[in-house]
Amino acid sequence: MAHTAYFLGANSKDGFASLMDRLADPEKARAIYILKGGPGCGKSTLMKKVGQAAQDAGYCPQYIYCSGDPDSLDGLVIDELGVALCDGTAPHVVEPKYPGAVERYVNLGECYDAAALARCKDEVMELMVGYQGAYRRAYRCLKGAGQLMEDNLDLLETDALKEKIKKRARGIIAREIPKHGNGGAVTERFLSAVTCKGQICLFETADKLCKRIYELSDSYGLAHLMLEELLGAAVERGHDVVACPDPMMPGRLQHLLLPGLGVAFVTGSPELPYPGKPYRRIRLDAMANQEELRRHKARIRFSRKVSRALLDEGMETLAAEKELHDALEKVYNPHVDFDRVDEMAGGIIAEILGFAGGQ
Repeated sequence: MAHTAYFLGANSKDGFASLMDRLADPEKARAIYILKGGPGCGKSTLMKKVGQAAQDAGYCPQYIYCSGDPDSLDGLVIDELGVALCDGTAPHVVEPKYPGAVERYVNLGECYDAAALARCKDEVMELMVGYQGAYRRAYRCLKGAGQLMEDNLDLLETDALKEKIKKRARGIIAREIPKHGNGGAVTERFLSAVTCKGQICLFETADKLCKRIYELSDSYGLAHLMLEELLGAAVERGHDVVACPDPMMPGRLQHLLLPGLGVAFVTGSPELPYPGKPYRRIRLDAMANQEELRRHKARIRFSRKVSRALLDEGMETLAAEKELHDALEKVYNPHVDFDRVDEMAGGIIAEILGFAGGQ
């Protein structure tokens, strides 16, 4: 069975931004498993095992990748079973709303050989300090990059541009978003991330959920102006949406998915273009005031060049942090009882698949 993937954390200009508290609605969930434990204890491995078991059983899980390490998982949602699992440790700490009744703690720290790890204390402390310091430097770089991006937006987001984009959005709304009812639901997910492997966008999730892809071709970050119009109309007209904030500026939208209508609006930039063939391409750059672009050409070019350099430096620093974290996991791994981790995974798999049978 197919699966989808998102991020719920973002390395942003303001530090780490988390949507982990929106992983699943505890009012509707059957069970939410909050995994606790430090580096190398098998949290991501356990979630991958549960996700694969769900796929093998015919379900369509939603994988939540880690923005710090996109090869690892931060969470897993299996909507058909009303189940979610998440890494509930810093920086995306999760606390239960209905402990025991809905949320269950899974303490993978019990799988550590604490006596053996105590002998590695000095090495652990040194690596911890190193990778935390790398994160701080990375966020300083991302902050500078984000501030320069905002400087360009201050120049370009004029009232005239907003009205032009709003008018274009109204045409799309009339064509693509029919009246369906009232009060659609909004699910927030990051589709993109700034990572140790560079900028990543999970465009394949949009492709799986939606047959018609509108690419908003955007060099300056103007897509938010159109997406907020489309979002407001979709919700008002009774459609459920997946709203995807910009990982660098989480207060602004970057993508919008309407799975019920089979239509998505994704932002494509020179650095991260949509790789497929879009149903339609909207060139937002061309809608900007060309006279303003010419008049402030040097300022805009400077801001883009320096913000790009700072963003690249931030991602290189995230890569250095990842190396330190990998070294830390190598210290921990020999002192983890992975047979016990497998047993815990097996217990969760048996429990959640039992939900389907009404047990």
